[in-house]
Amino acid sequence: MTPDALPARLTLDGRALVQNWRLLARLSGPAACGAAVKADGYGLGARDVVARLAAAGCRDFFVATWGEAEALGQLPDGAVLSVLHGVREADMALALAGPHRPVLNSAAQVARWKVAGGGACDVMVDTGMNRLGLTPEEAVSGLLDGLAIETLMSHLACADEPAHPLNASQRAAFAALGERVPARRTSLANSAGIFLGADYACDLTRPGLALYGGRPAPGAEGLAQVARIEAQVLQVRTADAGTPVGYGATWTAERPTRIAVLNIGYADGYLRGFSSRGHALAGGVRCPVAGRVSMDLLAVAVPDTVGEGDWLEIAYALPEAAEQSGLSQYELLTGLGRRYGRRWS
Repeated sequence: MTPDALPARLTLDGRALVQNWRLLARLSGPAACGAAVKADGYGLGARDVVARLAAAGCRDFFVATWGEAEALGQLPDGAVLSVLHGVREADMALALAGPHRPVLNSAAQVARWKVAGGGACDVMVDTGMNRLGLTPEEAVSGLLDGLAIETLMSHLACADEPAHPLNASQRAAFAALGERVPARRTSLANSAGIFLGADYACDLTRPGLALYGGRPAPGAEGLAQVARIEAQVLQVRTADAGTPVGYGATWTAERPTRIAVLNIGYADGYLRGFSSRGHALAGGVRCPVAGRVSMDLLAVAVPDTVGEGDWLEIAYALPEAAEQSGLSQYELLTGLGRRYGRRWS
């Protein structure tokens, strides 16, 4: 079945994607602006995202695993790829065979890369998040001697809270490390970190969520929505006053209500947090979700103009959708299923 024939579809706005990257590049100042395309381009299709951003001038891309790197295939000319989770023993053959750089995160990974005679690499240092990364003490102990380090990185834990004291603490710790570890570049800021200001930009920023229309921090305005969801109406019925709709009978019609049943559900990433909270749009008319989101189906209250076979847009602007559903903007994007017909505009 062709993508256009599927009963749910994603329309992906390539112009909005590039517009978002250019805004983030401007905010990064003299620092280069890269792009995180892990989790298949945050659910939108990493190959398509890389092609569009590389054409716009982006040169630095980031994935999580070597499987993701392999799935990307050959990069556009001039583009480079870093693999954030480093190298397990099982990754070494692929890592040594290709042009991509591992981000070494532990003493064991450093030793593995040295013994194998690996080439250029990146290094992650933990400055307060207690996730991936060498300790600062390991980074300056001589462990990294002999490595050709392209980018020294760290990751901000609380950049979405501008006033959090950990931001300044991590920035200061990372700046001190940057003076002692011989790397060509340094990189600290993710999407939210870019909005903390020039002191966090270092030599390279690594936006993810903001590229795809998410709002990573208070005051992060001007980012355009990239993904729009539409689903087709399978059936229209009337729920009489006082009758329930959906599993658990959690929603009851207060008056005779036309109910459209749409071909979308939590298996498609439209999760149960939208139950009786989200809405669809029919010609600009707001159509509230009626009852629980099912695995494959969604009921919404609709006006008389909606009929079987029509297409409704599912409201999915990330900041607003996160507030409605209680889900994070990251979950909303990366959870989008494979049953959508995807098309780039």
